[in-house]
Amino acid sequence: MTANYPPDSEDVLVKKTSSGRIGDRAIAFFASASGVAVIGTVLLVGLFLLWRAVPSILQDQVPFLTSREWNVDNPDDLRFGIVDLLWTTVLSSVMAMVLAVPVAIGIAIYITQYAPRKIAKPIGSAVDLLAAVPSIVYGLWGIQVLAPAIEPFGDWLSENLGWIPLFAPGLTSAGTVYSIGVVLAIMILPIITAISREVFDQTPLLHKEAALALGATQWEMVKTTVLPFGRPGVISASMLGLGRALGETMAVVIILSKPAPGSDFSPSIFAGGETFASKIANNAAEFDSPEKTGAYVAAGLVLFVLTFIVNAIARWIISRRKEFTE
Repeated sequence: MTANYPPDSEDVLVKKTSSGRIGDRAIAFFASASGVAVIGTVLLVGLFLLWRAVPSILQDQVPFLTSREWNVDNPDDLRFGIVDLLWTTVLSSVMAMVLAVPVAIGIAIYITQYAPRKIAKPIGSAVDLLAAVPSIVYGLWGIQVLAPAIEPFGDWLSENLGWIPLFAPGLTSAGTVYSIGVVLAIMILPIITAISREVFDQTPLLHKEAALALGATQWEMVKTTVLPFGRPGVISASMLGLGRALGETMAVVIILSKPAPGSDFSPSIFAGGETFASKIANNAAEFDSPEKTGAYVAAGLVLFVLTFIVNAIARWIISRRKEFTE
């Protein structure tokens, strides 16, 4: 009869170490492959846009970056410029940022610094749920409910501040930059709030207690410790929200009224227009030739570059914050 001796501890250690190394290598491989896949996808998208857009840009008969004309019906006489699209895209997105960022910061401060836990969790969950609402629902709700509700305030702005080009009288319908700007603000609110909330919640407790111990009020403590600590996070969250607003499509297509061909340019928020995304979506049925398709792909290329720059700035701010804390 043979005795069953326990395995040698060194053998067990070798087996655990070898299996652990295999697991580490597998995780490192999949993580590296995922990172390379993301970078490769972005590069491939950029190369595709360049490949399809450059031939049409070279055939363009008007300045691509400064012309207001858009006529691509004749492939042999392409005339398209993106200045109107750029203005409407940037104007609606900036308006959304102006409305959403202060509200998001206020909600994040209230949830993390003032609200009791029983109230903070439902408010946070309700704000997060806004991110799950589909864009088309925002568009339908915006044109049917929100736009008529905010129209009186828009009329007041136009009547009292109409001498400013940005608030000059425009369309009487709900399909204005003013309406879509408010809808976009609601759409990007969850992104900015969620990131700001996480950043504010990471404020060192000793810093807050020190401020209170020195006689600071609750608001003075927030102003001197929480806001400075979370400023880089709030900026990066705002940039990510701006990226979302720049590329929004369905809500813009539903709400924003297209200007009549040949109409005069209006910088007012009470005018209609088209963004890069809505221009492409509205004319997707016209992609019947490489030249016409290339014109719209060129508009998409500008949007791609614009969004890439916004997200790159956000990543740069985050990296600077990491270097500062280290």
